[in-house]
Amino acid sequence: MAKRILYRDNARRALERGMQIMVEAVSVTLGPKGRNVVLAKPYGSPQIVNDGVTIAKEIRLKNLTENTGVSLIRQAASKTNDVAGDGTTTATVLAYAMVKEGLKNVAAGANPISLKVGMEKATHYIVTQINEYALSIENIDAIRNVAAISAGNDFRIGVLIGNAVNYVGKEGIISLEESKGIITELEVTEGMKLNRGFISPYFITNPEKMETSYENPYILLTDKRITLIQQDLLPALEQITKTKRPLLIIAEDIEKEALATLILNKLRGIINVVAIRAPGFGELRKDLLEDIATLTGGIVITEDAGLNLDNITLNLFGQARRIIVTKDTTSIVAESSKNDQIQIRCEQLRKQLNIVETGYEKEKLEDRIAKLSGGVAVIKVGAVTETEMKDKKLRLEDAINATRAAVEEGIVPGGGAALVHLSNNLDKWAKTILKEDELIGARIIQKSMVAPLNRICKNAGTNGPIIREKIINRPFEIGYNAETNQIVNTYEDGIIDPAKVTRSALQNATSIASMILTTECLIVDN
Repeated sequence: MAKRILYRDNARRALERGMQIMVEAVSVTLGPKGRNVVLAKPYGSPQIVNDGVTIAKEIRLKNLTENTGVSLIRQAASKTNDVAGDGTTTATVLAYAMVKEGLKNVAAGANPISLKVGMEKATHYIVTQINEYALSIENIDAIRNVAAISAGNDFRIGVLIGNAVNYVGKEGIISLEESKGIITELEVTEGMKLNRGFISPYFITNPEKMETSYENPYILLTDKRITLIQQDLLPALEQITKTKRPLLIIAEDIEKEALATLILNKLRGIINVVAIRAPGFGELRKDLLEDIATLTGGIVITEDAGLNLDNITLNLFGQARRIIVTKDTTSIVAESSKNDQIQIRCEQLRKQLNIVETGYEKEKLEDRIAKLSGGVAVIKVGAVTETEMKDKKLRLEDAINATRAAVEEGIVPGGGAALVHLSNNLDKWAKTILKEDELIGARIIQKSMVAPLNRICKNAGTNGPIIREKIINRPFEIGYNAETNQIVNTYEDGIIDPAKVTRSALQNATSIASMILTTECLIVDN
């Protein structure tokens, strides 16, 4: 296919036109008075969203040169979403402001390569400043505020996520599910939850709830198949019968005869027992069994360690405070005295987390850490219509990611205030450190840093430059509340952003914008 080639200013202007179209569509969602965007679908009902990266992914332009600009700026939004999970609209607005300001300087004769160097140095300085100014999250109110701001000023969502984090801890898992009703509610699973249920319904102790629950049980862990009654089962059952306590068996599988023996003992009231298949497959199964052993203080009976079921002793069994087994899941609530071993195990898994490369392995390790250290909270999202449901889920996803980011790196003033204050610091730093075109590059960053505040003000129907003048020379925590149209202390009013989100948005915007400014030729299909 023949190609179309654009040079110099024509190439850069074509990219800018595409970026402008996309930024206008995305930036209407910014701030507490940001509006929604309707996405028409070739199939199914239209989607109404307030999420920057979702809108960015939908935009395709007919003009291929302009569409290239859309694809480039979409990268800034996607990368920010990958790193911080929020701040995609801010990254898009920043990137476009940098390109627009930079193109003026390139047209005036500035060297694009020197501009790029200056922009990167300025960004590095601002990132260190953000880290210096960031306050670590001390209380649950700060978490609620971060979540509420990220979910479009919905404080009910803030309270839900705050309660979830409070319950499962900073490393616990918060997952989303669609509710069958119209109310959004929080459901918390105490202890470790395994995706395996009882092997036979004969183990049920509560027919109403269709579940098996035992207090203070022993737990037998093995990666073997239990087939022989005499060698594999009887020694363990004899040990447990003496204690008069229930037993949970977690094994690779239990064959028919052995299973029949267990059911018979359970039905006759000789021993309270329930059996489940071990979770996971292959190597992951062994790792998960070791995690359960750490949680319950037991030892996995495996031939690798030279252990057999025919000479098992009571000290090899794990113990728990309570277990609840349903058709599909098993929850183990551990004794609190095992905390030290759990901490050591979590630390080992965190070290592994830094080494692994694939997303799948990383996800599995994070899941294991969460199950060991905190537990799992499920937010059941309720809505009247499917369109509202999708919008709520996207907002909740953003809010959960923003909360995690805030816990990791702390918080800074929200509503674009942090960047406005730091632009003042950047101006003083750049004058003393940089010169010539590098100084101009730093100035591009400085002027662009007020763009998010300007856009928030525009969406709220106020004048951005006037608001900027009111806060730029005030203390760092002073910012603008677009909802009440007042200059306030952002920390006291709960207008806060995660430092990680602000940092990632700035870094990704600079990366894309500086590359676009160095473009001298654009080749696209004709």
